[in-house]
Amino acid sequence: MNIHPYFHIDPAIERAADRALSEAQEAFSRIDANTDYNQQKMLAAFLKNRVSESHFAASTGYGYDDRGRETLDRVFADALGAEDALVRHNFVSGTHALTVALFGVLRPGDTMLSVTGTPYDTLQGVIGRGKDGTLIDDAFEPGVCSGSLKEFGIHYREVPLSEDGTPDLPAIEAALRGNPQVRMVYLQRSRGYSLRPSLFVEQISEIAALAHKLAPSCIVMVDNCYGEFVEREEPVSRGADLMAGSLIKNPGGGVAPTGGYIAGRRDLVEQCAYRLTTPGLGREVGCTLGNNRELFMGAFHAPHVTGEALKTAVFAAALFSQFGYDVTPRWDEPRADIIQTVLLRNEQALVAFCQGMQKGAPVDSFVTPEPWDMPGYDSQVIMAAGAFTLGASIELSADAPLRAPWAAWMQGGLNFHSGRLGVMLGAQSMLERGLLGK
Repeated sequence: MNIHPYFHIDPAIERAADRALSEAQEAFSRIDANTDYNQQKMLAAFLKNRVSESHFAASTGYGYDDRGRETLDRVFADALGAEDALVRHNFVSGTHALTVALFGVLRPGDTMLSVTGTPYDTLQGVIGRGKDGTLIDDAFEPGVCSGSLKEFGIHYREVPLSEDGTPDLPAIEAALRGNPQVRMVYLQRSRGYSLRPSLFVEQISEIAALAHKLAPSCIVMVDNCYGEFVEREEPVSRGADLMAGSLIKNPGGGVAPTGGYIAGRRDLVEQCAYRLTTPGLGREVGCTLGNNRELFMGAFHAPHVTGEALKTAVFAAALFSQFGYDVTPRWDEPRADIIQTVLLRNEQALVAFCQGMQKGAPVDSFVTPEPWDMPGYDSQVIMAAGAFTLGASIELSADAPLRAPWAAWMQGGLNFHSGRLGVMLGAQSMLERGLLGK
């Protein structure tokens, strides 16, 4: 491996990186095959919907008859295998898109049943968990966020995962039988800040089939963040009714400056549009302010960039396995999302890894990340993220709450070449402090 002289990488790390690259070749071939198919799928969506320069024009005010906005929705729907999609720059995050979807389709008295255990940290305030993290009941509890689902009379229940971290199908079946108030079966595809396996589309399809059999009128909704274009199909093409995600993750291709999407059944997407704007107006309003071009371009690049992020994740798993660390997934395992977890054993190693990754960022490489009290999290979080778009986790980043098991959750990489170097710099930072392998 030829390393530019600007980067002072220890020869031992270079040798380990060469071995990791050799081991990863078969996994890279699988990733390339899926990327090839998904890029063709995206191009087909562009051609089918006759995307043209005119679709990049800005609209202002109410945004009536914004052809670009309407065409972008159709491109996403086709690329994701959905009946319809709602793609907007004014979704401020993936959690915002998920929240609009939840409030769009749930009504007072309904029950939201999470079948993948406890959802991601930032959704806790949305569903109405107390600040102590305990499951809510039907009575008022102090400390619940104002405007939560609970405050609107929407109940929340969850089915814990099995001991191996996979969905507990018998427990899901028991929770659904004879419970007509279950309006939504909710799945989080990615692991979040946990070590459980992320969900493959085939697993989601199996759960969706079970849910629709036992509760035919229920909505199966998927938090699809980090999972788009990792496999050849998406959850809504295999039985899920609705899914949502962020454009500064996979589907924005590293180009979209902000935004999110909701995709799925046409009637449900329409309900979500009424929640995003107003009942009766829905998707017919909402100016695009010149953002269309970047959203179209990001979507076009998304399959390829996702493939690059997957290769970076595989390399990280292979490299840190060389140094004796537990990683999940392993470098040779199939992947359901772009996230790679490395168990670094102690706080000092975790901080050193993230600070080393920051040194490989194209933006703010000179910054030293430190743990801080990040809003929406119950412990301090350290984040390495030198990105062109603030917080974009399709760009190379690593973050972790400072708590056991002292694991770093790494994701992204706009191109594998720089992503690989960022991972090596994480190892170099640990080596310089005498922490690598300890």
